[in-house]
Amino acid sequence: MKLTSTVLGARDPRALADFYATLLGWSIKTDEPEWVTLRPADDGPGLSFQLEPDHVPPEWPQAKGAQQMQLHLDIEVDDLDAAGAVAIAAGAGLSAFQPQEKVRVYLDPAGHPFCLWTRE
Repeated sequence: MKLTSTVLGARDPRALADFYATLLGWSIKTDEPEWVTLRPADDGPGLSFQLEPDHVPPEWPQAKGAQQMQLHLDIEVDDLDAAGAVAIAAGAGLSAFQPQEKVRVYLDPAGHPFCLWTRE
């Protein structure tokens, strides 16, 4: 078995793919109205985006009775501030709740939380 992709649902899969393509510097490989895929240059595991017309963004941090997060992406960076500026410029929002010093939680344009983190 080989993991090839993590799939995120969105009302506009192409717009969400464009966001992550900008953030990660990856290329769009499949571009269909209901399905878009991104892959890194080494063709390793990538991200896919599926049309979900009734997508409801998860609540972060989780709240009882609210839409729950099913997963989130962890993206290692060298500089949290510089990477955060790229994320904001691409269309992310900084979450009001930040649980750790070396991690920054952002929300992508569809409302999925993702973390930028650094080892330093």
